[in-house]
Parts: sequence; C-alpha cells; structure tokens
Amino acid sequence: MAKSSLTLDIVSAERTIFSGQIALLIVSGAMGELGIMPGHSPLLTTLKPGKIRYKTTGNEDFLFYISGGILEVQPAVVTIIADTVIRAEDLDDAMALDAQQKAKDSLASVDKNAVLSTKQALLIEIEEATAMRRVIQELGDLRK
Repeated sequence: MAKSSLTLDIVSAERTIFSGQIALLIVSGAMGELGIMPGHSPLLTTLKPGKIRYKTTGNEDFLFYISGGILEVQPAVVTIIADTVIRAEDLDDAMALDAQQKAKDSLASVDKNAVLSTKQALLIEIEEATAMRRVIQELGDLRK
C-alpha cells in the first residue's frame, strides 16, 4: 500500500519555517518545477528563486516565496534548506515591481567593461523580483 504522507521540514538560517506532514510539494528546482509526493525517489537538488507550495494531509494549501536553497528528498522526509523564505501573503507586489525595474535599469546602465560579478548580481536581483511577482500572481489565482 502506498504511503499517503511524508514529513516536510523547511528551515532557513533564522528558524524553522514548517515541520509537518504533507501530501504534495511543488518547488522551483534548478532545472524547473518539481512535484514531490509520498514514495518519490531520493533526490538532492538546488532550488532557484521561486515558490514552495505544499498541501497538508488536511488538504490545506500553503504558498511561500524562496530566494534559493537546497532540496533533499528521502523516502519519508523532505528537507528544504532555504536562503530566504517569505509567506506569499507577506509579499508586496509594488515593492517587487520597483525592485525588478531598478535592477533592470541598473543593468541597462552598467558599463560594458563592468566586472562580470556586477552584472550577475543584477541578473539575480531581477530573477528574485520576477519570482516574487510570480508567487504573488499564483496566490491570487489560488484565491479565485
């Protein structure tokens, strides 16, 4: 008989965000979206800026923004070690849009001889702000 739940632990440098039983996990993996259900094969991968969405065994949906991290899937436990995690409800679309635009403007004005790390840092800022906005949009879609 297939197992109907698995333990999810989400931790950041500051604290434990969540620890409990879930039925489904969807995260933004380095190579695309990943869906994890009970019985999933072991896996270790990096996470890119995007979402953590999980459904508890009580059928409650939760949505978070993650700036990046690591995902480990074991037979009974999934662990997410995150850089930054923010509840979707706590995200501010206007702030994310402003950060996205400022980073794009800065990137456009960077001297062509600028250090590569400067350009990479701005691209990361754009990616993070864009991911925040996607999570905000998904939260709106969930509430419809």
